[in-house]
Amino acid sequence: MIYWGSKDPLFFMEIKTYTSPGCFYCDQLKELFKRAELESEYITIDSPEKTEKFRAEFPAVRGFPFVIIDGEHIGGLVETAKLLLEKGLVSSKKK
Repeated sequence: MIYWGSKDPLFFMEIKTYTSPGCFYCDQLKELFKRAELESEYITIDSPEKTEKFRAEFPAVRGFPFVIIDGEHIGGLVETAKLLLEKGLVSSKKK
């Protein structure tokens, strides 16, 4: 379980992120979560068996990263960044 932002229990969330080794966008997403002070369970899809299982569970997903928050399919880096901006957990300005 993950807290959104300032450890407020109203924003207690579970975040799962599916990633692929060497994925630039996955690394960017990890940096985004770091800026937002969020943690995620990272599941690396790094074998044919894991790929097959992932594709069976999420047949419409075509790339990585893939983020799920509280069971809701958020999407990739762009969709996750938009959500975090909407929630006020990150700003569009880099520090």
